[in-house]
Amino acid sequence: MPKSEVQSAGVKQASKGAAYIADFLVQQKVPYLFGVCGHGILGLLDGLFDRQEDIKTISVHHEAVAGFMAEAYFRITQKPVATYTSCGPGSANLILAIAAAFADSSAMLNITGNVPTGQWNRGPFQETGKYFQGDFVNVLRPYVKRSFQPTRADMLPLALRQAFALMTNGRPGPVHIDVPLNVFVEPVEEHVSQPDNHWPLTEWSRPAADPASVDEAIRLLHRAARPVIVVGHGVELSGAEPELLMLAEKLRIPVATTPFGKGVFDPRHALSLGPTGRNGSYMANAACRNADVILALGTRFDDRATSAWLPGFTYNIPQSKLIHVDIDPTEIGRNFRPEIGIIADAKLFLQQLLAARGGDADSGRSAWLERIDGWRKRWAAATTPPRTSDAVPIRPERAVAELRKAVPADGIVLADVGIHHNWLVAEWEAWKTRTFLQTWGFASMGFAVAGALGAKLAAPDKPVVSLCGDGAFMMNASAVLTAVEYEIPVVWLVWNNFGYCAIRDQQRGYFGSDREIATSFTDVNGKLYSADYAMMARSMGAEGVTVEKPADLGPQLEAAIASGRPTVLDVRIDREIRPLATGSWDLPPIPHPMPNFGWGEDEG
Repeated sequence: MPKSEVQSAGVKQASKGAAYIADFLVQQKVPYLFGVCGHGILGLLDGLFDRQEDIKTISVHHEAVAGFMAEAYFRITQKPVATYTSCGPGSANLILAIAAAFADSSAMLNITGNVPTGQWNRGPFQETGKYFQGDFVNVLRPYVKRSFQPTRADMLPLALRQAFALMTNGRPGPVHIDVPLNVFVEPVEEHVSQPDNHWPLTEWSRPAADPASVDEAIRLLHRAARPVIVVGHGVELSGAEPELLMLAEKLRIPVATTPFGKGVFDPRHALSLGPTGRNGSYMANAACRNADVILALGTRFDDRATSAWLPGFTYNIPQSKLIHVDIDPTEIGRNFRPEIGIIADAKLFLQQLLAARGGDADSGRSAWLERIDGWRKRWAAATTPPRTSDAVPIRPERAVAELRKAVPADGIVLADVGIHHNWLVAEWEAWKTRTFLQTWGFASMGFAVAGALGAKLAAPDKPVVSLCGDGAFMMNASAVLTAVEYEIPVVWLVWNNFGYCAIRDQQRGYFGSDREIATSFTDVNGKLYSADYAMMARSMGAEGVTVEKPADLGPQLEAAIASGRPTVLDVRIDREIRPLATGSWDLPPIPHPMPNFGWGEDEG
């Protein structure tokens, strides 16, 4: 038996804390650790040295890259991986990615090194905390499901066991374990280091709904004349897509997704409404604000998905009766009053609902579906023509259309933060689940730049394209170098519009068109300026191409995907075109903007 198999099987005692952690991760089938070295994590790296055949360590060039890679890996596989960072600034650099994962319900294990406990309270190099020793756990407290700090080697087994149980059960999320340097190198007692003590290889059972609530919900849906199903990311996390399709078809209820839920219901389906909210489709917002009953599954009704809760813009709740289903009880009733609140896993609830169904919906629902079809035709007439525009710079709609043609149905696209994300919410059709990855709740710039590597490692047989703004790309451009070093063939489409144009547009909209500052990329003379991102890519060993004409974008995307090489496409996009707005957003006390399409034309 090879040395690594002996150690993984627990035949040889895990004599040090680091070796114990490595063996635990191997037994839990964690394939990767992503991170950056440092003196506080030296002990763990030594423990990983002898286990290189069983778990792969990938070194990146910024700690946030490691976190975003781990999050994207979980989004694709629904299985967590781990990150490693050193004390002080190393782990502080990771916070952004952990916060993003927490907001978007992505599980990962974040292992941070700390200074030796014997030096606590003496202010050694990179210790966190002046008033409480080794205090990095409190730095991360708002952004993790739980933070553990084993200060002795014999505390590692319980901490790791509880961490793995907590990460993926219930609402998934990141879990943190902070390990002082001495704990990595101190021995773990043989009787607690055996694999039998590594419990959670399987998930615990998930909650089903109260049967009485299921019966009440089905009665409400059957009586509804204008029902809508609204689905969020929770449907994807529970794997409820087949049940959702079955229910929608059998009850003839149209389905809207939250922007974060794009992909869980095929947008080409006749019952699809598209996404809700400020960048949502006309038919989705119109249907939701005119619905008499709404079944909401796995959504927290955040501000961007609801037009900032402004009455009548996306929703009219409680005039519309809400059935709100979520696995997290803190989300039910947080923003809208439910007629029925149900704490349950979305998949199990839908299975219960299908079993309880007393018959198909009657033909009276046809009038509602015909009304929606009229809204859909109006929206298509307004949004289709720009997708074939030959204008230079490239129109956003044309760029998204070319991307959709180049990426196969199961290909994975990651959206970063910026105006391009608004366009993807409005224009991108995610044909399959887990093919469109966004950073939503915390909206961390750089997510897609780095996360694309984790997505590709999770799905090596699928093409992966990161669509990122020029602002976001610069925040984590080192991910290109990592892709070259580890031969991870990702394509970056850099949406180059010379600035932070989402914020520029808000400046102009809220404060006046002549009050723009610090949002465009310019030289000292005020002239628009851009780096040569294609040349930057080539300097790191990747392919790099600048694209300025619409007709060139599709072929360059196809060639980049087919090349099997890390490739950056620097695509020049028209910065003056803005999405149609069928909803709104609110930054009180500033007056909110009004929709510029279809407003006041769908009531009654």
